[in-house]
Amino acid sequence: MQRTSSNIYCGGNTLIFMKARIKAGIVGGTGYTGAELLRLLAAHPQVEIKIITSRNEAGTAVADLFPGLRGHVTLKFSAPDEKALAACDVVFFATPNGTAMTQAPALIEAGVRVIDLAADFRLKDARLWQQWYGAPHACPELLKQAVYGLPELNRAAIKNARLIANPGCYPTSVTLGLLPLIEQGLVDEQHLIADAKSGVSGAGRKTETPLLLGEAGENFKAYAVPGHRHLPEICQSLEQAAGKKVGLTFVPHLVPMVRGIHATLYARLKDHSVDLQALYEKRYADEPFVDVLPKGAHPETKSVRGANVCRIAVHRPQGGDTAVILSVIDNLTKGAAGQAVQNMNLLFGLDERTGLDGIALMP
Repeated sequence: MQRTSSNIYCGGNTLIFMKARIKAGIVGGTGYTGAELLRLLAAHPQVEIKIITSRNEAGTAVADLFPGLRGHVTLKFSAPDEKALAACDVVFFATPNGTAMTQAPALIEAGVRVIDLAADFRLKDARLWQQWYGAPHACPELLKQAVYGLPELNRAAIKNARLIANPGCYPTSVTLGLLPLIEQGLVDEQHLIADAKSGVSGAGRKTETPLLLGEAGENFKAYAVPGHRHLPEICQSLEQAAGKKVGLTFVPHLVPMVRGIHATLYARLKDHSVDLQALYEKRYADEPFVDVLPKGAHPETKSVRGANVCRIAVHRPQGGDTAVILSVIDNLTKGAAGQAVQNMNLLFGLDERTGLDGIALMP
């Protein structure tokens, strides 16, 4: 089922055809990612939020749980309602892993576009999914048709997708940082290193001892060194770009800040004559949400706070054979909800920048 209603408005001397406002539903809108999605969709000029579900908060006004949305979102959280969700044009799942896979098939059958912000559809191999997420996949038949929602890699496929697997936060920063080198075959793909740091919101809105202020504050630590769930996701995208297997050492760290990811990436160059700055500037010249900084720059996480942008700087220390790429994003925006809205814009034929032109918060 395709929804195609439209209206017309006059912009200057040009008649512009616009689709009717997109009816959006959100499943699981009480976490940090859900709150960020609400913030962005509430200000989106072409979206009407129709339903926000939460079993635990059903009947609670959204603005009571998130006071920052007072005057912008008047809805109450409601219990999951298949009929109401099926009446939407697009449904976002801002839920824990394992939820979307049980509800997405029926929505897709009803003609709804689905964007999953969790990991249910990111990996193409159901056995690999079970290995990393500890349970059988509920609808492996949908894995092949799901489109991995990194616009800088899969823009054309996203536009025609019925099901979008929104990328993880670490994979977004790491993949965008390494992509130009991998695509051109300029580095040793078997010995890539990603040293990444994330703020505590990356772990979600939950009560766990390591995330308490008294534990995470004034502290810095690595975790999941033997293997993080985002590792196969990153490798899958890099292998798509390389056309062959890659070898990646990925080590995530928790840092005492709320939002942001900083990925420091290392790759051994095969061609020492390549102009890295020119390579990155050319690759991302037409990408609205990737900002390649001037030569010698060092991007900061605060420069992307609340903005749907990845800022990248590329270095070659001492003129040696190692490329060092610095990549920063806001894990809740370009690493989650902002990228989901970017994907929605592409799905419905909008300029992908619509509703995402906010400037990063400073300080």
